[in-house]
Amino acid sequence: MGNAELHSIHVHPVKALRGRSPRDAVVEPWGLAGDRRWALIDDGGKVVTQRGRPRLALAAAELLPGGVRLSAPGRASLDVPVPDPAAADRVTLDLFGDKVEAVLAGTAAHVWCSAYLGSETRLVHLDDPAARRPVDPRYGRPGETVSLADGYPLLVTTLASLDALNSLIAGGDHAHEGPLPMNRFRPNVVVAGTEAWAEDDWTRVTIGDVPFRVARTCGRCVVTTTDQETAERGREPLRTLGRHRRFGSRLIFGQNLVPEATGVVRVGDPVTVVT
Repeated sequence: MGNAELHSIHVHPVKALRGRSPRDAVVEPWGLAGDRRWALIDDGGKVVTQRGRPRLALAAAELLPGGVRLSAPGRASLDVPVPDPAAADRVTLDLFGDKVEAVLAGTAAHVWCSAYLGSETRLVHLDDPAARRPVDPRYGRPGETVSLADGYPLLVTTLASLDALNSLIAGGDHAHEGPLPMNRFRPNVVVAGTEAWAEDDWTRVTIGDVPFRVARTCGRCVVTTTDQETAERGREPLRTLGRHRRFGSRLIFGQNLVPEATGVVRVGDPVTVVT
């Protein structure tokens, strides 16, 4: 693969909200430390995402010692402490059909999130990612767990594949929507120095000293059509992925990873395909 390296790292503390791009991150068995340990739920317990509420793209979450800071345009920021799992109320949320036990944040978070979205919304925290939610057994192994990410601990994408996709978009009937930035795909790790679509053939990869198993290609949804700076929606990249990257019923961009060990990854780390 030549001189492939880790180009960037992305941690999203609250699922569906904007995150941060640190220079390094601890890899835990269920994902990057702090990534998607929080989520929003509606009054029925279903997880709220950009699929139904694209305005979430404009809100941001920043990790704090012992909590998270919420911010959004036109609203004062709010620091939310991690709720005490021994004292706070618990709830069983519905994450795309998975039933997951989590802990409710305090009333201030409930008020802030509800006011921002204009509907009853609660903030929850995944207190024990080692025990709460297994990776899909069709693609995971016994004992593997995941945070509140869509299905797998990490998502990897490559700059070369984004360039190739943008070239395809430029030749299509919605060329005015491109080129698209990588944040449309909300990855955890982005790799530079590969060939376009090289990740299709990866089965194991090492980033720095941390090995990962490639669990499954990543099927893309309507969130990728949401401009993360304006919350406006278009047709791309799904229109072009449907023409050029359709595998069965799924439109593919990126790969889902499961850590095979813990450690630290850093921007600039070498990326090696093992098999």
